[in-house]
Amino acid sequence: MALETFNARLEHYEFGLRTSEQGKVISIGDGIAWISGLPSAFMDEIIEIEDGSEALVFHLASERVGAILLKQTENLTAGKSAYLSGRRLSIGVGDGFLGRVIDPLGAPLDGQLMPDVQGYRQIDVLSPPILNRDFVEKPLYTGSKIVDALIPIGKGQRQLLIGDNGTGKSALALDAVIHQKDMRCVYVLIGQKRSMVASVIDILRQHGALDYTTVIVAEATAMPGLKYLAPFAGCTLAEYWMWQGQDTLIVYDDLTTHARTYRELSLLLRRPPGREAYPGDIFYLHARLLERSTCLAAHHGGGSMTALPIVETEQGEIASYIPTNLISITDGQIYFDTQLFSSGFLPAIDIRKSVSRIGGKAQIPSIKREAGRMKLDYLQFLELEVFTRFGSKLEPGMAARIARGRILRELLKQERLSPMAIEIQMACLVAYNEGLFNLDNLEERLRKIGAMQTPAISESRDAWVEAVRKLFP
Repeated sequence: MALETFNARLEHYEFGLRTSEQGKVISIGDGIAWISGLPSAFMDEIIEIEDGSEALVFHLASERVGAILLKQTENLTAGKSAYLSGRRLSIGVGDGFLGRVIDPLGAPLDGQLMPDVQGYRQIDVLSPPILNRDFVEKPLYTGSKIVDALIPIGKGQRQLLIGDNGTGKSALALDAVIHQKDMRCVYVLIGQKRSMVASVIDILRQHGALDYTTVIVAEATAMPGLKYLAPFAGCTLAEYWMWQGQDTLIVYDDLTTHARTYRELSLLLRRPPGREAYPGDIFYLHARLLERSTCLAAHHGGGSMTALPIVETEQGEIASYIPTNLISITDGQIYFDTQLFSSGFLPAIDIRKSVSRIGGKAQIPSIKREAGRMKLDYLQFLELEVFTRFGSKLEPGMAARIARGRILRELLKQERLSPMAIEIQMACLVAYNEGLFNLDNLEERLRKIGAMQTPAISESRDAWVEAVRKLFP
């Protein structure tokens, strides 16, 4: 019986010459591999090396290929054979990644088994076309009074967090993640210290946010290729949930390190440098990443991906190369000021330099009405406060406005890792606009507001005023 089966297979066997390209590793160094003998290689194709290492085609030259290493074994040396795989880089996606800490290739970093994979998606793909998108109309609440009231964010928006190092950008991003109970979140850590990575994971776990969050880590000691791929891997995972009709939030912490990594790889691959030694396509790098964050139309599931990219400035210089690129790509920015941070105003957000270009369209009308009055008062107070530095006597009207502005400044302060429900924020807005706050017992009354039974946001302003007045004699 076995002989008959063998003869049948032999009759249908097609004889012919089968060929494949075999390249050779020329040199290895700094996360880069130069390989010769692969003329058919295409960009972003995975190259398999005989020792088990893998590399991604990143540069095509006439006689050799430049590739960034994704996996590197101890046996990788020059002279090893290399082969084309014919496939592009993709990672697993699915709900099995919730609550997990993984690297940009999907491998677990939390000591657990491989996550359950529901499918695979290519890491670098085109953004959704315009016809598949919808307007940003639903609000996304971060739990921060100053952001939700004065710089609102909508689901599907790309809002940049910009400021010097150590001014609270990551703290606000963590507050936003902690406040999302009904969304899928992805937190991408690019080139961060291991202590920072451990701190972020611990905070998310303590507040129960890790259950609906995936943390993608390419720490400072990781290979440059993994740091380059980290934001694209996180975007791919969040994009999968978006196309499934889910609302997602993704944090890129931070894109300054990502740009520097891309510059390092480009210079090692001998690409022509441009301004500040960055390659000419640095703008396209971040544009094609952030353009994938959007709000899908209803006939495509109605999902959304909101992006909070973080970028670092030096001495408050927002006109430098990478920050200006990201400002022009995103839908607004939240600027963190060093002087405000030093003075104890937390979160240290400068309202005058912060803007949300489309978030107001998604803001609930009642909150938008109350917040509009508050923002005008605060901006006027910041201008009038300059006169108090001269020590001159002020008119009674101006003195009253300055005193009211100081109350507002105290009201906008908020401790980190203490996001506030939007109903409580609405109560604060109404109480301020009704003139019910004073500096003596402001903190005590805020605690009372946190414990009160607040009406629904959609109810009339009279109902809110009545509810808030019950707290005051």
